[in-house]
Amino acid sequence: MAGGLRAGPAQPSTARRVRWLALLLLPVLLAHLWLGEAVHSLRQGWTEAAAPMPARLVVSYVRELKAARPAAPVAQRVAKPKPVARPAQAKVPPEPAVAGIAAAGASAPFAEPAVVEAPTEAASEPGTLPTSELAQTSPAASEPAASASAIDEVVPGPEWPPSTLLSYRLSGNYRGEVHGNAQVEWIRQGEHYQMHLDVAIGPSFAPLISRRMSSDGRLTPAGIAPQRYDEDTRVMFSQRRRSTLLFHGDSVTMANGSREPVPSGVQDAASQFVQLTRLFLTGAEPLRAGHVIDIPLVLPKRQYLWRYEILGEEELQTAMGPLQTWHLKPSKAAGGGDLTAEVWIAPSLQYLPVRLRIRQDEQTYIDLMLNAAPKQGAP
Repeated sequence: MAGGLRAGPAQPSTARRVRWLALLLLPVLLAHLWLGEAVHSLRQGWTEAAAPMPARLVVSYVRELKAARPAAPVAQRVAKPKPVARPAQAKVPPEPAVAGIAAAGASAPFAEPAVVEAPTEAASEPGTLPTSELAQTSPAASEPAASASAIDEVVPGPEWPPSTLLSYRLSGNYRGEVHGNAQVEWIRQGEHYQMHLDVAIGPSFAPLISRRMSSDGRLTPAGIAPQRYDEDTRVMFSQRRRSTLLFHGDSVTMANGSREPVPSGVQDAASQFVQLTRLFLTGAEPLRAGHVIDIPLVLPKRQYLWRYEILGEEELQTAMGPLQTWHLKPSKAAGGGDLTAEVWIAPSLQYLPVRLRIRQDEQTYIDLMLNAAPKQGAP
C-alpha cells in the first residue's frame, strides 16, 4: 500500500512535464513552418532572378482594322501557280495572253481586309504598295540581304496576322459582379512572336486584381512553337504570384518544376488563340457548326488534349457595330483551378477573337467584349 501511495503523486508531475514540453516545442514548430515558407519564397525569388520574363517587344500601331469580307484561305491563294518570266535574251516577244497574265500578277496585291491608315510622317506615297505587298511582287524580295543592317530572319508569310492590339470591356463575377478592362496584344518580329493577355478588375488606375498571361516563342511552318509562358497575378494587399512554363521542343518544365513530355503542336493558354486564327486563315480547319478542333494544351497545373467545338454563327453587338462571329467552346472544363476559355472568332476581322469568356468555375468568370476597332502595326 505504501508503494501505491508513493506512485500516486508522480502522475500529475508527468502530465505537467508533457505540457511544458509541448509549450517548448510549439515555438520550434512555428519557427520551422516560418523557415519553410521563407525558403520557398527565397527559392521562388532565385527562380525569377535566374529566368526573368522576356523583355516585351514594342510595336507602333499605325492603322485601324475595319471589318471586311474575308478573303479565300491563304493556302488556296498561295497554291496558285505564278507566271514564269521568259529569259531576257529571248528575241521573240511574249504572247499577249502570257504578257497579260504576268502584268496582272505583278499589279494585283495580296487581298487583305480593309484598314484605315492613321497619319504618320513615314506614310507611303500615293500609288505605292505596302512593304508586305512589295515583298510578294518584287523579285528582289527573295535576294540575300545586301548589308549587315538588313533583317536576317525569315519573315513569316500571310498565314499570320500582323501585329495587332485589341481592347476589351470586362464584366463578370468574382465573389460578386466585377467590371474592368483588358487587352490582347499579338506581336511578331520576323520569326519571333509574343502574345499578351492583360486583365484588370476594378479601376484602371488602381485595379483590385490584375493578371498577365504572356507567351513567347517562334513562328514555324507547322504553327506556333511556344518557348515560354508566364502567368503573373497581382491582388491588392496580397503577394504577387507567378507561374512559368518552359518549353524544350518535345518536353515542358511545369510550374512545379517537374518535366513532362509533350506532343507536337502543343500550345499554352495565350498562344492557342492565335493558333486558332492561323488554322482558319489557312483553311486548315473549316468553320462549320459541329466541327471539333483538337489542340494539345499545357496549362500551369497540367496538360490537356483540348477540344474546341464550333457551336455555330452568332451576331455580336460591338463598339464597331454588329459583327458576324463563330462561337467556339471547350467540350469539357479544366480541373484543379486551371482556366478555360470560350472564344468568338470574326472572319471579317482576320479571324481575330472579338469576345472571350474565361472561366474558373460556374460562379467565377470574366467576359471580354471588343470595345474599339483593333489597331495594327505596319506590315
